[in-house]
Amino acid sequence: MKTSVLGYPRIGSQRELKRASEKYWKQDMDATELLLTAKTIRRQNWALQQKAGVDFIPSNDFSLYDQVLDMSLILGCVPKRYQKVKQELSSLDLYFAMARGIQKEGYDITAMEMTKWFDTNYHYIVPEFEKNQAFVLDASKIVDEYLEAKELGIETRPVLIAPVTFLLLGKEKEDGFHRLDLLDSLLPVYFELLAKLVNLGVTHLQLDDPCLALDLNDAERTAITQTYRQIAEKFPSLKIVLTSYFECYGENLDTVLSLPIEALHLDLVRCESQLEDVLASKQLNSTLKLSLGLVDGRNVWKNDYQDSLNKIQQAVSQLGTDRVWVATSCSLLHSPCDLDLEENSNQLPTAVKNWLAFAKQKVDEVVALGELAGQARSEDAVRNLVANKQANEERRSSGFIHDPKVKRRVSRLAPSHSQRASSFSIRQAKQREVLRLPLFPTTTIGSFPQTPEVRSWRAKFKKQELKQGEYDQLIKTETEETIRFQEEIGLDVLVHGEYERNDMVEYFGEKLEGFVFTHFGWVQSYGSRCVKPPIIFGDVYRKQPMTVKWSAYAQSLTDRPVKGMLTGPVTILQWSFVRNDQPRSTTCQQIALAIRDEVCDLEAAGLKVIQIDEPAIREGLPLRVENWKEYLNWAVEAFRISASGVQDQTQIHTHMCYSEFNDIIENIADMDADVITIETSRSEMELLDAFVEFKYPNEIGPGVYDIHSPRVPSQEEIEKLLQRASELLPIEHIWVNPDCGLKTRQWPETKEALIHLVNAAKKMREAVAIEA
Repeated sequence: MKTSVLGYPRIGSQRELKRASEKYWKQDMDATELLLTAKTIRRQNWALQQKAGVDFIPSNDFSLYDQVLDMSLILGCVPKRYQKVKQELSSLDLYFAMARGIQKEGYDITAMEMTKWFDTNYHYIVPEFEKNQAFVLDASKIVDEYLEAKELGIETRPVLIAPVTFLLLGKEKEDGFHRLDLLDSLLPVYFELLAKLVNLGVTHLQLDDPCLALDLNDAERTAITQTYRQIAEKFPSLKIVLTSYFECYGENLDTVLSLPIEALHLDLVRCESQLEDVLASKQLNSTLKLSLGLVDGRNVWKNDYQDSLNKIQQAVSQLGTDRVWVATSCSLLHSPCDLDLEENSNQLPTAVKNWLAFAKQKVDEVVALGELAGQARSEDAVRNLVANKQANEERRSSGFIHDPKVKRRVSRLAPSHSQRASSFSIRQAKQREVLRLPLFPTTTIGSFPQTPEVRSWRAKFKKQELKQGEYDQLIKTETEETIRFQEEIGLDVLVHGEYERNDMVEYFGEKLEGFVFTHFGWVQSYGSRCVKPPIIFGDVYRKQPMTVKWSAYAQSLTDRPVKGMLTGPVTILQWSFVRNDQPRSTTCQQIALAIRDEVCDLEAAGLKVIQIDEPAIREGLPLRVENWKEYLNWAVEAFRISASGVQDQTQIHTHMCYSEFNDIIENIADMDADVITIETSRSEMELLDAFVEFKYPNEIGPGVYDIHSPRVPSQEEIEKLLQRASELLPIEHIWVNPDCGLKTRQWPETKEALIHLVNAAKKMREAVAIEA
């Protein structure tokens, strides 16, 4: 039985790509060294899959930053503002300028917009389209990588984002057209690319079309149908494998089954029922192969071989072995690299480790299932099956997964637990009286730069090279310096800087029961930004306060309000690897109660402003509208549970970033946060439109400083954004803040940008005073 991997992590098992990229950006490494690091990672990935015995190994799944940005460059879709960079600098500098912006040597150009890749925590660079968009092929990346693998004796299956998905992922940057109108001018460039691949000897091509997991209209389905038919007509020898993932095909299934393709991929982790739907469909032709996505590319739990074999047998009994392939559910981009690197049993207990599989192990699972599904099983394969069954049974029967007290507390939740004492208008009046903030109050989203020194203190403390008292004194000094800096430049609501924290989810996971952690379990979030999601293996609860010590210390240093900084229950859930043996909503309720306890303790410690970050609430939204209501009901309730235990005078903030809010604005309002801060700088306040049209009743902080770019915005630039916000929102509701936390930035650029931010807010106040 043929086996297939849809994509492999590109960061390197030790985050080699992250380190090399950041050195290149700092000019501590030249382009040759960076590209050599990239080449080494690619070769290691291909060799690993070849050694395991994978039949269809992907190429062009590697990226220096983002696969959608790669596709924009392959298709020559470069916004006009980068034309000077394109003409004067290297192609690599153009690539990173589009991803991160550029501010050097006379260049001052903003980055392209970034948003979430479907319902994941991965971010992609949004293509920009003009009415008469020209597309010009640059096939060097995909061709070079295919040939690079071939030189190693490895025949790969190139991966491309399909034409319609590429267009739907982008945005029109001017009025008067729809991006699908560009399909006729885009397809010839795709055909030119496919011709090159066929001439090189490519026989199988993976076309990623994840937009087929969305609710498409007739025009979009027609465009997809026409695209695949034209490909089949022009390249009859090219075997197309259509891959979509993260959801069922739903209403798109008949369209998909009518396409002239070699194989259709099914994500059977996210949509188990679609196998039966496909097999029962009258549209299923007699030659179509099915790629069964049985090995979960999004989570870390060991595959249940017997359950997967049952599904394989269901398909084989109708189609035969030759028409059934075994695959990962999606790209393994979303999985950590290698479980074998985890050797610290204190951090990751052996019992829990035995329940897990990372990318390398998932490759082995795919191959193992392919062999087990065959008629001749080796002794090793049989032993593998027995060991897999034993590990899954041990997990199901384990005594330390379940806690009766936690389950009882969740069962006793009542409507009153998710209601503030008073309405927003009453709370707002009380909060204004207590906080006495000016118009356009300024604040940041929470974290300040985590310098190498700060990270080294934390590492030394974990290794017991620093005693508790020594570590605390270092954190105290850094915290006080940050408070003094914020006072000096005139910020209105301060933060303590979060120097004691590693990651906004990992930190809380370390303080909560029911979580375990890894040392090398990194996954890519965007560019060089990697996160190490904790693993929720059991019932979640809080044993003791998690943040009160440092938040209360920071508040003791100043008369200005300091925000207590927490991560919300939905984001902790979304950005962790979550147990799959109970509903996600139940796990989220457990986390919400733990955060509620912390919120109440922060209020008791004198914090008058508390921020509960929920950047992932939009990310968790199911891809199909029909499933939204159930998710939004429990997600909003979880936030409200966490926030509703405080008095009216305590101001609750929340933060969301890189999300489209139009479709769920009513639900965001239902969260009833006193202040919401959002990312708007890259979209030039475009995301505010949803809040304006809905007449959002509470206060809003539209981000005016893009922290995902090293570029420093000018004061005039920030004033322009605030002026735009003032035209859309009541000025008494507007806060002034960056897009997100400042953890990944450097101090010089951070200081300069925040000074501009504060001065812009002061200028806006002066303008209002003059008008009054």
